[in-house]
Parts: sequence; C-alpha cells; structure tokens
Amino acid sequence: MTDLSTAYLTEHIERYIPNPNIYKWNQSYYFNFYDRNTKTGGFFRIGILENVGEVNCFAIFFRDGKPLFTRINMNLPYTTQRLDPGITVAGITMKAIRPQQTALVSVKTDDIDASLEWDLLHPMGDSIALSNVGSDDAIARELTYVHPEGFCTVKGHIRLRTGEVITINDKGFRDLSVGPRNWNGLIHYRLAWPIFDNGVACVAVHGITTGGDSYQKILHDGNRWLCLKKVEEDITYEDDEIGFKHVHWRVWDELDRLWEFTGKPIFRWQFPYDSFMFVEQMMEYTLADGTKGYGMGEGGFSFPWAGNGN
Repeated sequence: MTDLSTAYLTEHIERYIPNPNIYKWNQSYYFNFYDRNTKTGGFFRIGILENVGEVNCFAIFFRDGKPLFTRINMNLPYTTQRLDPGITVAGITMKAIRPQQTALVSVKTDDIDASLEWDLLHPMGDSIALSNVGSDDAIARELTYVHPEGFCTVKGHIRLRTGEVITINDKGFRDLSVGPRNWNGLIHYRLAWPIFDNGVACVAVHGITTGGDSYQKILHDGNRWLCLKKVEEDITYEDDEIGFKHVHWRVWDELDRLWEFTGKPIFRWQFPYDSFMFVEQMMEYTLADGTKGYGMGEGGFSFPWAGNGN
C-alpha cells in the first residue's frame, strides 16, 4: 500500500499516487493566467479519477472579455500519465520542468498552438495544512487531502488559426491536488485568488456543504504564506444568480491584519460536470489602498439547484 502521509503526498504530488480504497480518488493540476497588456487570459485543468477510469480536462482562452478557444472534455478514458514527467490529454499537455517550481502548459489543435510556462515567485503553500481547519472540515475530508497553491510569472505565446501570435508576459496561479473528489457533499462554493501588484496574493475559499461551512484560507504578504484567521465576503450576483457581478472580501491574517479588496469580472465561462457546475471568472481586484490585482473568482453550484449561498 502506498504511503498516504501528508509528507509523502506533498513530495510526490506531481507524480503517480494510487489509492484503490477511495473510488473517487483524484489527482489534478490547475493553471490560470491573465496578461493585462494583451487583455488575454486562460484557465486549464487536467483531473484524473483513476478508480473511476476517467480523466477530465479543459482549456479556455479569452481576450478582451470574449472567448478565443474553448475545449472541455469531462469523461475521457483513463491515462497513467502524470504532470511529472508529463501528461497529454485531448491536445492539452502539462509537464513539470522543475518539480513544484516550473511547469509548461501547451495546447495544440488545428485551431490553436499555445505554449506557456508558469514559474513560481515563491514556494507553494498547502492551503489545507496552512488553513488549520482540521480533518473534519468538508473540503479537507471530501475534496482534497493536500492542495499546494502558488502564484507565478507566466510567459509564452498563443498562435491563433489566423496566424496571429499573442505574446504573454504577466502572472497567474497554479495548484496541485491529491485526495478524494466528492462533489455531492458541496452545495456551493465561492473563492477569490487575486495576485496584487504589491506582491500580496490570497487564496480564500468558502464552501457551503451539507455538513456546514468549510474553508481554504491563506494569504501571502510578499514574504511568506500566512493562515487567515477570519474570512468574510459579500457576493453580488448577476440576475441569473450564477455569475459574479461584484465581490467584496475581508480577510484577517494570523497577525490580525485586515486585508480588504473588491473585484469585478473581466471574463466568465461555465460548464457542468454531471450534477455540479463550475463558473470560471477572471477578475480585476482592488485592495482598499487602490492597489490593483488580477486573478480567478470561481463559483460552484450543486444540482438540483440549491442556491448560491446568499
């Protein structure tokens, strides 16, 4: 039996980690970015459910608020490949260049040829361990055992079928995940992942579950990852009750400092996964002192429709 200690999972998280005892055992790799000069961004994920025998993936590119390329496949055949040494699914390749430091994401189809490199600005922080929520927290119990997050420089190019080449040179987030992935216990979640121009970055996730509220909550103050002692958010939704119209987050770190920021959407894309729906939104965020930032604002919704948490 493979060692499933936190230390082992963390060290090997980009490689193959089996666990035949949990049916929806999941390994996944997620990346996003936004380049403000070209107003171009994207979201990318490969998720592997070994015991189910499935892989899911998506690659979404957008520019100036409109989609450039969208590929979503939620029930593909299983593969034994992993991020280290590399995995290719439906034209999407993710490859560890330097373990848990630098990774390449490329998308090659008849319509697009993109190659982008994420390089960490600081070591990744495990939002499960650092959040200090304990094993009874629904996210830690039902969705992931280990979840390192990091913010990065993102550089590369996107070649469209028209021949146009878009050069990317800005920032983005990435995360790694290993553990169960049981969406049925999650009624709704909302999150903010801003990267601010002053070097601050935040991972604030509020899950509303059948067993109560659940959190991932860490902040990087430019020097180190810190636990968030308290998280509050006000979400104003579009008329469809799905998309974010405006967000206002207030988070207090372990040093009792308040970090307050608002956000408005730049781009939105949504897709269902059986009885759950994901809403990916790139946001422009603003700290209380006016410092700008960009990053994901995501929502998740369970079916049958059970509300958006407001």
